[in-house]
Amino acid sequence: MPGQDLVVTTDALVEGVHFRSADAADLIARKALRVNISDLAAKGATPFAYTLAAVLPQRVGEDWLEGFALGLAADQAEFAVHLIGGDSTATPGPITLSITALGRVPAGRALLRSTARPGDVVYVSGTIGDGALGLAVLEGEFAGLDAVHGAYLKDRYWLPRPRPGLGQALIGHARAAIDISDGLVADLGHIAETSHVGAEIHTDRIPLSAAARVVLAGRPAAIERVLTGGDDYELLFTAPPEAEQSIEAASKRAGVAVTAIGHIRGGDGVQALDGDGRPLRLTASGYRHF
Repeated sequence: MPGQDLVVTTDALVEGVHFRSADAADLIARKALRVNISDLAAKGATPFAYTLAAVLPQRVGEDWLEGFALGLAADQAEFAVHLIGGDSTATPGPITLSITALGRVPAGRALLRSTARPGDVVYVSGTIGDGALGLAVLEGEFAGLDAVHGAYLKDRYWLPRPRPGLGQALIGHARAAIDISDGLVADLGHIAETSHVGAEIHTDRIPLSAAARVVLAGRPAAIERVLTGGDDYELLFTAPPEAEQSIEAASKRAGVAVTAIGHIRGGDGVQALDGDGRPLRLTASGYRHF
């Protein structure tokens, strides 16, 4: 369309890597679509269409396919996107789903990873760590966690909340942006690397859900899971200090809370600081694809 750029993203989900074999088919479908919509949100793009390549083993039956289709239909309605093509084929291996999603953004206005500058404030949307903690609950960790908080965390793992409305509202106000899929530290590292800057975040400023706070109260070491676990699909972005009021206004327009958690500095790499300003030693920065 005149005056708009096309934004294209592709994300693949593999059974046993990105979702569990026991996960419900409708939730698998919705997660596959939502992680792509989250990529578009990080560019400030409005999603409108997608293609789907589904590679399925023979054990997948009609009930699974029906649930999968219902999940796609639900999110097509919620995010106003349409399936415009794709392919399906059989495999002796795991279920593999690849979605290519299309979005539109005003010409030349897309949010990038490569434009952060020293002095920028680092923000995140929503709450951080719920997806990673939810997977841990599903795998039998945190056995003493009450049912309500456990259910909340599992739901956040099964069903990400992409933020396309916020991404669109941040155009012209945020400087650089990415969505958090590999982990907060790792994805901030992607901004730092492509922008040729360094970054610091303060762990005591990271927004946490009530459920995550309960987990950390009993297991403080789980803060590393929050920082590096991934599966958040929240927006991570930078903005100059003078944009504080416009960022708050964008947050209100989108109906999504945002929190300042650190700043961009010179140098390179990402440093996580504890509540006393001391560097944390992390065993990993986040999910590694290879």
